[in-house]
Amino acid sequence: MKIVVIQGPNLNMLGVREQNIYGPMKLEQIHAQMKEVASQNSVEIEFFQSNLEGEIVDKIQECYGEADGIIINAAAYTHTSIAIRDAISAVSLPTIEVHISNIHRREEFRQKNMIAPVCTSSVVGFGPFGYHLAMMGMIQIMNEIKAAQEAQQAQK
Repeated sequence: MKIVVIQGPNLNMLGVREQNIYGPMKLEQIHAQMKEVASQNSVEIEFFQSNLEGEIVDKIQECYGEADGIIINAAAYTHTSIAIRDAISAVSLPTIEVHISNIHRREEFRQKNMIAPVCTSSVVGFGPFGYHLAMMGMIQIMNEIKAAQEAQQAQK
């Protein structure tokens, strides 16, 4: 099983930018924790970060046929990107969106979420721990899909 973690704009600045909102943890630290959870659960994990919308769309499309699930923090593109929304919809993979802050309690423009309707689930407002919750959720989803496929094969 393979999970691709896609990080959007400015997340490479975690630990530096607005620590009162996003905390002191760096993206590399979050990824190290996720890698550990993946290893403990025999899951392959790949990380990607870009500040460019088109590169994020390309990465989502590359997941088709190559990954079993996507964890995405589209960051500011969450509120504006129909292209990212359409890419998630097109690949039809289990996708969990993560937001470090509670976007529903922030500025009005951040409360509009373009990608949530095409995601399997959302984890919002748990800080960096939200990535751990998303990992556990994605592993559960992938195990349920695998069990359903095995049951279907057994019936043939």
